[in-house]
Amino acid sequence: MRRWYVIYTLPGSEILAQGQLINQGFDVYCPRFIKVVRHARSQRRVAVPLFPRYLFVQIDTENQRWRSINGTRGVSYLITMNERPCSVPEGVVEEIKSRENLEQLIAIPKLAPFKSGQKLEITGGAFVDQVGSFLRLDEQDRVVILLGMLGRKIEIPIQNDSVRTFG
Repeated sequence: MRRWYVIYTLPGSEILAQGQLINQGFDVYCPRFIKVVRHARSQRRVAVPLFPRYLFVQIDTENQRWRSINGTRGVSYLITMNERPCSVPEGVVEEIKSRENLEQLIAIPKLAPFKSGQKLEITGGAFVDQVGSFLRLDEQDRVVILLGMLGRKIEIPIQNDSVRTFG
């Protein structure tokens, strides 16, 4: 019977190990998600492993030569107990796969770093030292703060690293 098992890879070798195992005839799954990588004043979206250094492999331990996995390029070792591979509980990998979108990427919900209405102080930029209320995250993952200025309430988008909780 084919079950899912876990492989621990060498650092940054998930894709290499996946390709090598597929070439050996194994079914391999590496769940990925989109991560925003910021460098200097630019940012880019990169698909990265959901579980760095881990892959799932489907094996029939009775009929497949699973010991060859440990000698595969990019693989550190197959997770075992008492010299037998440890299977993933039934349905776990299928549940992860069910959360993929059309690009086969896991959709990670954005979690707001602050509570709605929480008082925040701006620590940099043109509005430094101003205090406002957290509203939401915008499409670029910036914090949107409601500030009272000149008798009006205005929404100001600010980078997350330019605000801190007030009080």
